[in-house]
Amino acid sequence: MRNYILFLLCLCVLPIGNLCAQDPLTFDVGDFQVSVLSDGGQNAGTELLKGASPGALKKYLPEGTFPLQIQAFLLRTPNQKILVDAGVGTNLVKNLKYFEVGDQDINIILLTHMHGDHIGGLLRDGKKAFPNAELYLSKAEYDYWTGEKERGVDAQKVLTAYKDKLHIFTPSELGKAATPIIPGIKAVAAYGHTPGHTAFLLESGKAQLLLWGDVAHAMPIQMPLPEVTLSFDSNPKQAVQTRKSILEYVAKNKIRVAGAHIPFPAIGHIAVGKEGYDFIPTCACEGY
Repeated sequence: MRNYILFLLCLCVLPIGNLCAQDPLTFDVGDFQVSVLSDGGQNAGTELLKGASPGALKKYLPEGTFPLQIQAFLLRTPNQKILVDAGVGTNLVKNLKYFEVGDQDINIILLTHMHGDHIGGLLRDGKKAFPNAELYLSKAEYDYWTGEKERGVDAQKVLTAYKDKLHIFTPSELGKAATPIIPGIKAVAAYGHTPGHTAFLLESGKAQLLLWGDVAHAMPIQMPLPEVTLSFDSNPKQAVQTRKSILEYVAKNKIRVAGAHIPFPAIGHIAVGKEGYDFIPTCACEGY
């Protein structure tokens, strides 16, 4: 946790400039319009990685860094405007204005977890930035941030601001029968990065997309070597198990994925590789 806080402080001191923020990008998943909202990012050092041999680091990250970008997602249907996470918040208002979406227009916010680069855009001047939004959070994540041992100041402020709009749910295992938490969206247990980390599976007609949050951060090495973890994974062993099971499932079932830290435009397929898995970026216009 300490390393994660230091990383966020670096983002503030060296303001998200190493990797420039991109203009929003939109693609369809059935009846959902999905937009990738970029907050930019940085090239992170390999000291954040755990479980990688010197040989593996040299092979997959020869420059000694990996791109750690930050994205949130806007989902639009004829009736709803939904945020999946809120990034650091640096570009969120600008990105939403790109689609003529105002603060009052967001109906639902789905949180993968409550690290600062996912909740940074939820408050403005200490108050909730989206006054009409219902906030959805997994029970395990809620318990983690409200428990005796872990008290994140920013998380506590968010939970307090949205307490009258808070919905607590329990995710289901990927591939198991589950009731959508809202129409067309199922919550998937992806524990390990944090105790209540959650992915969201969009399903519309035959189209599917897994918004996997922080299932992976260092794509160049964690795809071929899913056992590599980050120093701010709360349960590294569980994070590895989650990553392996999700990679296996989406590769087998040809489910497109998008992630908060996949390099922009953050969309792609997972395929079995010579070693572990390959991430294959796909054009936003490609559908199912």
